[in-house]
Amino acid sequence: MRARSSSTPPPLKRLGQHFLIDPNMIRKIVTLADLHPEEDVLEIGPGRGDLTRALCAAARSVIAVELDRKLAAYLAEHLSDCHNLDVRVGDALTFPYETLARGTVVVANLPYYVSTPLLFKLLASRDRIARMVLMLQAEVARRLVARPGSREYGILSVLAQHAAEPSLAFQVSPTCFRPRPEVGSAVVRFLTKEQRHLRVADEALFTRIVRAAFAHRRKTLMNSLRDEGLDPDRIERALESAGVHPARRAETLGLEEFAGLAQAFGEGMKKGLRTEPSTPRPRTGW
Repeated sequence: MRARSSSTPPPLKRLGQHFLIDPNMIRKIVTLADLHPEEDVLEIGPGRGDLTRALCAAARSVIAVELDRKLAAYLAEHLSDCHNLDVRVGDALTFPYETLARGTVVVANLPYYVSTPLLFKLLASRDRIARMVLMLQAEVARRLVARPGSREYGILSVLAQHAAEPSLAFQVSPTCFRPRPEVGSAVVRFLTKEQRHLRVADEALFTRIVRAAFAHRRKTLMNSLRDEGLDPDRIERALESAGVHPARRAETLGLEEFAGLAQAFGEGMKKGLRTEPSTPRPRTGW
C-alpha cells in the first residue's frame, strides 16, 4: 500500500487561495446547506478538503472542481476513503453546469477575484441548482442582499435577486483561513427561482436595461438610458407605460419596477417592428 504524502501544496496567491480551517465554521456551513442523503453537491474551490470531507459525509455525491492540479491530486489522495467524491481538475468558469443533476446543491468558497462572474454562471444554471451556500467577500455579500435606496444597491443586487433569493447568513473572521485574507468574508445562502412569480419575457433585454440604468448612477433614468444608446423616444414611452417617473434614479427602483420597464421596452420594440416600413436590401451576387 502506497504511503500518503505528508506535505500539502502551498496556497497560490495568483489563484487567491485562502483555505478554510475552522471546524466550527465548517459545521455552520454544512448545517446551512441543509443537505439530505439523496442530494448531490457541487463544491467549487475545495482547498485542502476539510469542508469537502464533511460534505461527502452528508450528501449522496460531491463533485469538487479545483483549478490547482497539485491540490486536486492531493485531494484525490487524502480523501480516497470518500467513495462518493469526484475531484475534477478545471476552471469553474468553464465547467459544464448543464450536466449537473437537477436539484444539485452548490457549496463553495469562491475565489474572490472571480466571484462575480462565477456567481452569474451559477445563477444562469439555476434550473439545475436547488440552493447555494457561498463564501464571498463581505462587500460583495452586502451588495447581493441590498435593497433599493441603499448605497450598496446596484446591478449585482437586481440581477441576483431576480434569479434567486439571497440572504446573508453570517460573517466569517479572517482567522478562520490560512493564509488570512486582507478583506472580510461572509456566507450567503441562495434559494434559486426556477419557478419565479416575477417572469421576464426577454432576459437579455432585462439585463441590458438594468446595466444601462446603473451605468451612470448620478444621472436620472432618462439620461442614463439615453447615454447608453437607447432611443430617447422609446425610453420616454417605456417609462410612461411602466409608471416610472423619468427623473428617478436607478437605485430607487425595485425588482418589479425593473421588470415592468423591461416589459414596456420589449412591447415597444415589437410595435416598432410592426409599424416601421421595411427597406429593401440591395441584391447581391446571389
